[in-house]
Amino acid sequence: MNKYLPYFFLIVFCLLPWNSPAQENNGAPDQAQTESAQTQSIQAQSVQAQSVQTQSAVPADVPGVSQPAPTAGDNYYPEDVRLKNLNEQIQAKVYEPRLRTYAQRLIIALLVIVVQAFLIWLIWFLFKKLAVKITNSDTTKIKPLTFRKFKLLSAKQIKGVILFSLRILKYLITIFQLVITVPIVFSLFPETRYIATIIFGYIVNPLKNILIGFVKYIPNLITIIIIIVIVRYLLKGLKFLANQIAKGRLVLPGFYADWALPTYKILQVLLIAFTIAVVYPYLPDSDSKIFQGVSVFIGIVFSLGSTSAIGNLVAGFVITYMRPFKIGDRVQIKETTGFVVEKNLMVVRLKTHKNEYVTFPNQLILGSNIINYNTSSDEDEEGLILNTDVTFGYSIPCETVHEILINAALATEYVLKRPAPFVLQISQDDFYARYQINCYTKHVDIVPKIYTQLRENIQKAVSDAGLDLTTPHYLVITEKPKKG
Repeated sequence: MNKYLPYFFLIVFCLLPWNSPAQENNGAPDQAQTESAQTQSIQAQSVQAQSVQTQSAVPADVPGVSQPAPTAGDNYYPEDVRLKNLNEQIQAKVYEPRLRTYAQRLIIALLVIVVQAFLIWLIWFLFKKLAVKITNSDTTKIKPLTFRKFKLLSAKQIKGVILFSLRILKYLITIFQLVITVPIVFSLFPETRYIATIIFGYIVNPLKNILIGFVKYIPNLITIIIIIVIVRYLLKGLKFLANQIAKGRLVLPGFYADWALPTYKILQVLLIAFTIAVVYPYLPDSDSKIFQGVSVFIGIVFSLGSTSAIGNLVAGFVITYMRPFKIGDRVQIKETTGFVVEKNLMVVRLKTHKNEYVTFPNQLILGSNIINYNTSSDEDEEGLILNTDVTFGYSIPCETVHEILINAALATEYVLKRPAPFVLQISQDDFYARYQINCYTKHVDIVPKIYTQLRENIQKAVSDAGLDLTTPHYLVITEKPKKG
């Protein structure tokens, strides 16, 4: 039932009795002018005929002049009969064509309504078929919307958005047809023609103002396009240079390769901000109070809500040029040890050996101690030194302990033979001595695995030597003398 409502309101609204007396006098310029012209023509003919007859007639009281007798062919009637005939001619020439014209216009109006009703039905029918086809279509044909591996919309959600958009488009087209049909029908009748003019004005005037405004804005639009094109190609050139420096193809003295991309991002932000400042005066209504108020409001919100963000941003700049680590390095920040997987101007993310991702704000990192294990594993360095502590009793000679520990280290995979492992005696406690085995490695990414093998080899070497890793502990118990 709801789908027939637009047709019903369209027909009822177009056939309302708009021809009121006031509207008949004020709103029928074409028909009224035609009828008035016809009436004036007939009246002028009658007046001209009376004038000619008066001039040609000779007064009866003029002496010496005889009156001609009327003949059968003369058009001579009394005055009241002549006026009556004039009125009949006016009615015959004006009102009969007017009635015939109204019937024709009514038929045309009905045809317009029928055609528009059919078009509305056809559009709704086609949209319904299209919606059914989309609903029954396979979801594999519609791919989900993703952005940098993040799934924004699923295929089912995209299908819902398409159906909703089609429904809105169907209603907009129907409203447009109704708005066009009503003034077309009203323009057919003189009594309602002024209503059609008003409705057309509601449609045409905004479009005309938009078109005039767009034509006047073309010079500013060309200026904005030129500025944006220049900045775009300038950013492309800077990005090309940054990539060449980052890949080592272009070397600048004192400028490290890992500075290239962060520096490009900084210049990109500065150029975009400069472009906005230059383009702002060329925007439409940029000098209006509303536009300025919105700009001030956005600036205040950004200033109040980005205090910590600005701090992290500045800290990100400082960390970038301090170069404490780079992507892929194994670092320790506070109590967390892991590999740097992301470093930007706001945060740093570490991936631990347990596949845990830990995020640190740059402002926190700037005030913390950072341990980078990769700096010792570069090609011009000896490597990272791994160490573990072992305790032995004083009854075991220190030379034996050194030999056991060094052999266990050399038997460990990924431990370098050169530089050779070495042992440090770091403490002498009451009942045992504490030794520390130190060995070099370049494989920083598997440090936990190397530590595990080293400790297993130490335990095996001590057992093969017939020794025991347990150390003696002594407990002295003294009894207080009993009172008499």
